[in-house]
Amino acid sequence: MSGGSTREMTALRVVVVGDRFIPAGYYVDALAELGNPRVGPVRSVHWPGTKAEQHAAQQTMERRGPEAVPVPGEIMDVVGEAEVLAVHFAPVSREVLRAAPRLRAVCVARAGLENVDVVAATARGVAVVPVPGRNATAVAELAIGLMLAEARDITRADASVKAGGWRKDFAGPGREIGGSTVGLIGLGHVGRAFAERIRGFGARLLAYDPYVPDDVHAHHGVVRAGELDTVFRESDVVQLFARLTPETERFVGARHFALMKPTAYFVNTARSRLVDTEALYTALVNRRIAGAGLDVHDQEPLAADSPWRSLENVTITTHYAGDTTTTTLRSARLVAEAVTELAATGRCAAAANARELGWV
Repeated sequence: MSGGSTREMTALRVVVVGDRFIPAGYYVDALAELGNPRVGPVRSVHWPGTKAEQHAAQQTMERRGPEAVPVPGEIMDVVGEAEVLAVHFAPVSREVLRAAPRLRAVCVARAGLENVDVVAATARGVAVVPVPGRNATAVAELAIGLMLAEARDITRADASVKAGGWRKDFAGPGREIGGSTVGLIGLGHVGRAFAERIRGFGARLLAYDPYVPDDVHAHHGVVRAGELDTVFRESDVVQLFARLTPETERFVGARHFALMKPTAYFVNTARSRLVDTEALYTALVNRRIAGAGLDVHDQEPLAADSPWRSLENVTITTHYAGDTTTTTLRSARLVAEAVTELAATGRCAAAANARELGWV
């Protein structure tokens, strides 16, 4: 699979699996716009199911891997001809890889690769290519929205008016963002997009990310926190942007909420499993912290009798932070660019297993 071989110079047969989040036509259109003669033919198939069903399947794969979700016959019927497989949430299990003997790359329209058996793909010499940062701006904007909704009781005032009231008194402090300290846990794509957008509020930005160098902090006007505890202790709003890894699963817990100011807010637009959610619930019920904004939850959708539904000091959204038209089109475009790169050079620099394939 080294660059310049006869195989790489021929046109790549691409199979696109669309879903309820990113339709197949978006990838097809993006590939057509790039117009590389070494790409094609392009065949598309739709992963069956509702949006809720597909989201639930992805949650299952995040916990148990791609083998935990059955592969629909519609996908199995077409992968045999694929040299490149483009997917979003659809499972790419060992079964799929075995059925695609010509496969050279799986391009995934998101940063997470939980729906792909990366180990099995690497063993077969198949590149697995994510598109990190594709929804960073969308997530950052919702994080700001949740922060404002909690700090200024926006959703509670709205609910009062629609219920026939005109509420003006709230339990929270009604804090302004300007002059406050906003703490970021994670300064990757989303954290950086957030820092750029929040700068105009005049807040002090404090971040904990041991993997990001000092010059990146300085470039984004962020003070480096040497310890995670510092972010919780000093911040008026804590924004969680970390990636979910074995190291970070449930790494935020009761001890951290105990460090927070009673007037502070906690916002999570990353992953629910980063947090001990029982500890967070307890902190909110006991008013240990002022409130929280949550786009991610251990159970999605929340059960009808979920105690989270009755909390007044939390603003809840339905895990849609990255779900915008802008993100959808950008994701398809980035996948198309990765396919074009493979066609032109025989490799993709962004492949998660590039080193194992001998590409770097």
